[in-house]
Amino acid sequence: MRSRAAAAVLAREGFQKAYSMEGGIHAWKGLRATGAPEAGMAYFEPGKSPEELIALAWMLEEGSRKFYTEMGKEERSPETAALLRDLADDEKKHQSSLFKIYQKRSGKDSDPGFPQSLLSLEPGVDYLEGGIVLEKALEWAQGKGPKDILEFSLSLEVNSIDLYIKMERRVEGKETKEVFQALSNQERNHLKRLTAALEKS
Repeated sequence: MRSRAAAAVLAREGFQKAYSMEGGIHAWKGLRATGAPEAGMAYFEPGKSPEELIALAWMLEEGSRKFYTEMGKEERSPETAALLRDLADDEKKHQSSLFKIYQKRSGKDSDPGFPQSLLSLEPGVDYLEGGIVLEKALEWAQGKGPKDILEFSLSLEVNSIDLYIKMERRVEGKETKEVFQALSNQERNHLKRLTAALEKS
């Protein structure tokens, strides 16, 4: 996310110290750090139907679930690992909520092709919230400490909240809107838990 957009999202979520630099990264005169895979690198065509949006959300939850599961194996910080395992469990619950609303909207009790059948994406590639390729995120995470992982996870959750807010605005139907609203609220809780863990680290 760009600085101004990221600061706006954080400010909306109640963070008091969210700043944006005039001119963005191009105005920065100091050193530039190498960082995590850039969010939004993958391009997602806007969904043409609520079902496509639901499928996209499910797929991104799956990628994030896999990331948190892998990071939850971290042994250097048992407390951080436990938190990330909890987040992985939550992402699974989010997927269940999304699939239930998909079933209601599509009238299908089961769909073996879901979500890939609804999305024009490269087969076998997993994405995280924010459009980051899971494989690249896992490569980046190798050798990183708990603080780096927490900071990266925070960026995932910020992107997730932003995505669900946009999806809620785009879809029709009270029940579907409520699902996306509930998901964005749950991701806000993730954001708070990650922030608290980061402050302790």
